[in-house]
Amino acid sequence: MSSPTWTRVALSSEFQHFEGPCWRLVEAQHQVSTLKLTDTLAEQALLEDLIENSKPPVPTECRHLDFLLATPFRYGAIYPKGSRFRRAGRTAGVYYAAERPATAIAEMAFYRLLFFSESPATPWPSNAAEYTAFSAAVGTASLLDLTQEPLSEDAVIWTDLFAYEGCQAFAEAARAANAEVIRYQSVRDPAKGSNLAILMCRAFARPAPVERQSWRMRVSASGVRALCEFPQQALEFGRDAFAADPRIAGLNWDRR
Repeated sequence: MSSPTWTRVALSSEFQHFEGPCWRLVEAQHQVSTLKLTDTLAEQALLEDLIENSKPPVPTECRHLDFLLATPFRYGAIYPKGSRFRRAGRTAGVYYAAERPATAIAEMAFYRLLFFSESPATPWPSNAAEYTAFSAAVGTASLLDLTQEPLSEDAVIWTDLFAYEGCQAFAEAARAANAEVIRYQSVRDPAKGSNLAILMCRAFARPAPVERQSWRMRVSASGVRALCEFPQQALEFGRDAFAADPRIAGLNWDRR
């Protein structure tokens, strides 16, 4: 799958400047998961170092970054499944994030429901899951915006719910043109917010997260509800919120 607008010269002519935050979610336990295994902070630090050293190496150009920003760029392990802008296998990392927390929450809500769709015998969880939403500062002069012309003319490729081959081919062409970030519409967010796919570590304007939010997300037969403690806010995704995806439309909601 190809397009005449995907040549290196053509893509370079479409570069845009971008400065702003992007948001990503991690399970809140990433901060304290090793506390229960150790007796002192020194022991915990040692255990964290041992775990870190057991992981694939971080590329040299990313080693100045906090682990939350650098983790997607570890190349040593085989990427098990392809994603929208990354092929399966030993491929270059992509940092996926959203422009707004609400879009990041919607993405997580979708994938939580997708898990239950693919595991029909699993009961709904009795407790809400806790997540940390964190923002990273992005600053680049090499962003490609798939939501604006002329690249938006291929929107049918960028917004496909299942087939990622076209997006993966585009990401490879973007890397060849030295693009650093791809901006695209979230196909999961009912509000149609925008996501960022960061291809290069140098696109981060600061080496560590700049803001954090604590969220609780409850998945049930009613859908997904998400609550943030500070700043206080709430989001709700009913049964029909992601029904455009047949995997969610066919989900067994009546389970114990």
